[in-house]
Amino acid sequence: MSHKATVWAIQQRGLKPATKIVLWFLCDRHNPDFGCFPTQARLADDAEMSISALNEHLARLEELRLIHRVRVHDPRTHKRQATRYILGFEDGFPQEPTPETGDGFDETDEEQDGGPTPDSGHGAISGFSAKPSPDFAESHLRNPETNLVREPLSKPVKEEEGAQAREAISNEFFGELLAALGLDATALPGWWQGWPPRLHVQRWRDKLGLTEAEIVAAAEASRQEHPEPPDGPKALDRSMQRAAQRKLEDAGRKRRKPKAVPAPAAKPITDLPAFYAKIVNADGYLPVSAISNTMRDAMLGRGLVTAERLRERGIR
Repeated sequence: MSHKATVWAIQQRGLKPATKIVLWFLCDRHNPDFGCFPTQARLADDAEMSISALNEHLARLEELRLIHRVRVHDPRTHKRQATRYILGFEDGFPQEPTPETGDGFDETDEEQDGGPTPDSGHGAISGFSAKPSPDFAESHLRNPETNLVREPLSKPVKEEEGAQAREAISNEFFGELLAALGLDATALPGWWQGWPPRLHVQRWRDKLGLTEAEIVAAAEASRQEHPEPPDGPKALDRSMQRAAQRKLEDAGRKRRKPKAVPAPAAKPITDLPAFYAKIVNADGYLPVSAISNTMRDAMLGRGLVTAERLRERGIR
């Protein structure tokens, strides 16, 4: 997603609401580095309209010189790739319609997965043809809704990854991470925008084994060494790797820690006369009422105590 593109879309005046919605979703799919190449199925789903209605609005946008569409084919397989959309504010927007691509063509052909590679930039897409090959153009039927022989349509890989990243990393957790790093969520640097940083954070959790709380804690700790917020998530890889290593070491120490040996159970008292004689002969507290006449006679009979000591201790 490009904030510059969506702001530009909002600023366009005089469009019908549905046409402006299509323009906004086109800009929402724009990547500042790679360009704009969503499939028709994706755009129609975003705008909640049929593909035929979508094409009417795309044609209108092209008539108004707000977008320019470039057909893309794989020169080897002759299969259609996702159409390249050049937006009116981009540097590569053509001043006049080009004879190769035409202007305002009826884009009802089905599109295959694909699009510009990261190193292709905003210009022509390397390795692809901007117009249909002669032996393939007739194989596309004009109306996909009545086409009885349809090729399977799948989502672009990048859009799939973006959806997975948004599902895996919640807005709440991502907001906590940004706050821990001292980043303003309303004015994020480019490297922290869109789904790529969320996918990077997801790797910390799934590949390094860190919990969300541990990731936030490691991010806060990193500020002690680098007070300034990091330019992007890759700058935190070393901090997250160290946190994962500490976690493994702590788990290893816990496994190696010997278990506490329980204290031996107290042996039951089997010789009561000897037990009480020891108390009588000592100078500590003596529960006189606990020594019965039978116990007194047993201690005297075994010579464990003397009669004089019993009288001293108050036992008669």
